[in-house]
Amino acid sequence: MSLLTAESLSVRLGDKLVLNGVGAAFSRGLVTAVVGPNGAGKSTLLDCLAALRRPDTGQVMLDGSPLRDLPSRERARRIAYLPQNAEIAWAVDGRTFVGLGRTPYVGAWGLTAPDRTAVDQAMAVTGVEAFADRVVSSLSGGERARVLIARALAGDPQWLLADEPLAGLDPGHVLDACDLFRRLADEQGRGVILTLHDLDAALRVADRVIVLAEGRVLADGAPAESLSPGVLKAAYGVEARTLEGARGPALEMVGRAR
Repeated sequence: MSLLTAESLSVRLGDKLVLNGVGAAFSRGLVTAVVGPNGAGKSTLLDCLAALRRPDTGQVMLDGSPLRDLPSRERARRIAYLPQNAEIAWAVDGRTFVGLGRTPYVGAWGLTAPDRTAVDQAMAVTGVEAFADRVVSSLSGGERARVLIARALAGDPQWLLADEPLAGLDPGHVLDACDLFRRLADEQGRGVILTLHDLDAALRVADRVIVLAEGRVLADGAPAESLSPGVLKAAYGVEARTLEGARGPALEMVGRAR
């Protein structure tokens, strides 16, 4: 089984210890949601897992070898990273934009036939074929989110790391994105790691939820266990209760903990 592993990661930014000995092992074929209050270290953890930030102590391993030992081009082929609030600054059409995801493979002659096939497949799985000839900057927020995911998938990565991919989406597009992430894990065997603020979405989409608080792992397990009222009180300082909804458990925030 392919594993992406964080081993005792610590990161200090200024005088703040943002990650403090964080350890976790991630498996392909699963969706893992990383949640926690603002400043808990979620984005920093994702940056370390994508080799975009070097931890002060600890290391990230991919299939038993240090991730940073891989050449950058090989890392980009195996791990796709979708940043928070990703901006689309170019007035390019959807197909050209998604084709940028093939950058780790492209040689001096540009996109080859296999590259173009990979772009077509990424656009199909994300349902953005209709945007192939549209200027990406003209798309709605939900449409842009799907095009960004398509660009990440065009590189055929084993792992998709996405920082707050549901931020700013309306409820319908949140459901669509959650269904897409599930398909990527269930049908394609990719490892999907998401940072989320939407705890109900985490309950819906994730096989596993990691709760960070003050740079440490507070809980790590099945969604209903990691998002229990006791954990939410400790992490967020709120009173909550779990309700049974039509598609499984849902959370009700009662108020601030006293």
